Amino acid sequence: MRTILSSSLLSASLILGALTASASAMPLAAAIDTGSSAHIIQVAGGCGRGFHRGPFGGCRRNWANPAAHACPRGYHIGPGGGCRGNGK
Repeated sequence: MRTILSSSLLSASLILGALTASASAMPLAAAIDTGSSAHIIQVAGGCGRGFHRGPFGGCRRNWANPAAHACPRGYHIGPGGGCRGNGK
């Protein structure tokens, strides 16, 4: 009984060692040339032009609607609720 258990444990450890050694092998795909002559267009995060990945993985626009903001560009809402210049 002891010899059967030890031989099965030895064979299981050898198989596991062979599987983990092959997991760190070099991938079969060749390196991709992304130079100017390549036919691959790089897209930011897979969302397309004008979009980026948000915090939860969804695609978001790169620009904001200026009408949705309370203060113009270069200003922020101050302590009293009015618009104050940035850096002041």
